Amino acid sequence: MSSDLATMAFDEELAQGAHNAVFVCLRIQPEEKVTVITDYACEEIAASLAAQLREVGCRYRAFVLEDLAPRPLIDMPQPILDDMETSEVSIFAVLAQRNELKTRMQMTDVVNRRHMRHAHMVNISKQIMLEGMRADFIKVDELSKRVMEIVEKAHAIHATTAAGTDITAELTADYKWLKTSGIISTKKWGNLPGGEIFTTPLEVNGTFVIDGVVGDYLCSKYGNLKDTPLTVRVKKNRLTDLQSDNKELLDEFWQYTHTDENSDRVGEFAIGTNIGLTAVIGNILQDEKLPGIHMAFGNPYGAHTGAQWSSSTHIDVVGTGFDIWADDRQIMKRGRFLV
Repeated sequence: MSSDLATMAFDEELAQGAHNAVFVCLRIQPEEKVTVITDYACEEIAASLAAQLREVGCRYRAFVLEDLAPRPLIDMPQPILDDMETSEVSIFAVLAQRNELKTRMQMTDVVNRRHMRHAHMVNISKQIMLEGMRADFIKVDELSKRVMEIVEKAHAIHATTAAGTDITAELTADYKWLKTSGIISTKKWGNLPGGEIFTTPLEVNGTFVIDGVVGDYLCSKYGNLKDTPLTVRVKKNRLTDLQSDNKELLDEFWQYTHTDENSDRVGEFAIGTNIGLTAVIGNILQDEKLPGIHMAFGNPYGAHTGAQWSSSTHIDVVGTGFDIWADDRQIMKRGRFLV
């Protein structure tokens, strides 16, 4: 057990979201062991989670990244990976830094191989703990199941927004839909707060206006893009063109999506289902769960979806105010579900 987290003071307002994570989302049992991974930026949140673990009565071991290696990490520290080998559950509450995606993949490789229940809380913040983490995840899960039953049978999803998004994703039965609604199982680790279903699309074509946020470390740098949206054009699943008044964002996003041969390829097509959320806050961890469409260029999470290609990068893009059709059935109008 980490005496640091055990003795660290934290705002009691964090307790409700932490309780949701431990008791509702992960359903941790007294006989289980948990690996907790955090950093200096998220230590207070990790302390609130550790308090809930003590409430369960389970064993846990906590690690603070900066105590083990300089940031940004080159590799996930070996003591963390070794500890995960003896745990049923892991929690990762960390602020993302540039070029650390590889190290997170090293961690999730262990999760996938051992079928652990894993809460991925990258860029978790106090605001998210007080908003998205207080959602009724049982209701979010029920909605996610209903939407998934519809899209799993669809051949295509078409989405538009008043801002100018007009995009179509062709689907294939060869790639699975995954539900990460906040109720985390051994079948698929999930982000917290949860609230999305996703697949790897067969092919995406059209225009997507990112008036929400972009992902990875670019999110904390650029935040809410409502006033300076980034417009991307996709043809046969590849990024072909970008437009934005923010030239720095334009250049950085283009460089990120051209890191390797598949960094510009749509690897994820998703529908946010966290009905507890009503607006973008400028943090990808919560904003991608906003009811609507988000996509990601790069890594398709093929171990789960069945996609046979890979990428060393993965960057989400979020829009707002969607109308969505699964084949001919409209399932969302102006950001509100019709199912």
